[in-house]
Amino acid sequence: MAALRAAVPVLALLGLCLGPAAAAAPLVIWHGMGDSCCNPVSMGYIRKLVEKKIPGIYVLSLKIGSNLIQDMENSFFMNVNDQVREVCSQLATDPQLQGGYNAMGFSQGGQFLRAVAQRCPAPPMLNLISIGGQHQGRVYGFPRCPGESSRLCDWIRKTLDLGAYTKAVQEHLVQAEYWHDPLKEEDYRKSSIFLADINQERGINETYKKNLMALKKFVMVKFLNDTMVDPPISEWFGFYKSGQAKETIPLQETSLYKEDRLGLQEMDKAGKLVFLGVKGDHLHFSEEWFDSTILPFLQ
Repeated sequence: MAALRAAVPVLALLGLCLGPAAAAAPLVIWHGMGDSCCNPVSMGYIRKLVEKKIPGIYVLSLKIGSNLIQDMENSFFMNVNDQVREVCSQLATDPQLQGGYNAMGFSQGGQFLRAVAQRCPAPPMLNLISIGGQHQGRVYGFPRCPGESSRLCDWIRKTLDLGAYTKAVQEHLVQAEYWHDPLKEEDYRKSSIFLADINQERGINETYKKNLMALKKFVMVKFLNDTMVDPPISEWFGFYKSGQAKETIPLQETSLYKEDRLGLQEMDKAGKLVFLGVKGDHLHFSEEWFDSTILPFLQ
């Protein structure tokens, strides 16, 4: 009995020291092309799902512009570098994020959040989850483009085919800024104002490398039946073998990895890179898959 009485203060002291269970880190979400921050069937649904499964979590679904229409339009026509700067400003002034946050990007939002990780280390990004992001670029299809046969979609396709690397197109068409033509590698390296920069194609920015390597985990989700992204292996940071557009190679066989220009080789060896595959077309996944596969990285 005496031993039990003596143990009580010790247990109480331990409780005071340990405190309540730590709250989940905040989550920042960036939507894909033609979508918006709060669409009830996409980002709004994901936000509610996360909040339901992780009570008390703070979720910020990024909005680029003053309203949802602008947010959607900017996913096509606002210079990506300007978007990243705006997001960095939003994150830096949000008091809920100052202790660090997890990030989850859908489709092009995946590579945009990677740019945030590389360029804006404060507040710190803890884990980056890219769901269908095109990290080596290039998209033929246009997920959620308003009306697959609309004039807008047709115009974007023709513009990319004819002049993706011209200055005017690069500065005003989002999809051109991560357009990576394996048959025009020199044009891509010289003229891409976004993807070639964050992928260290024109030289090594040691700050980009250091900041990306600070992530605890970099999770990449590839859709195994993707008809929107060409090549789908870009979602795992792979791409076409140089000089042709048929044979693809995984990240580990690319010069980016072999030369470790972004620190991905070192991250891979440290177990920081996670490659996940899910059956389905672009951004098609079940709630069950999301719960069992993605939520553990947020808890």
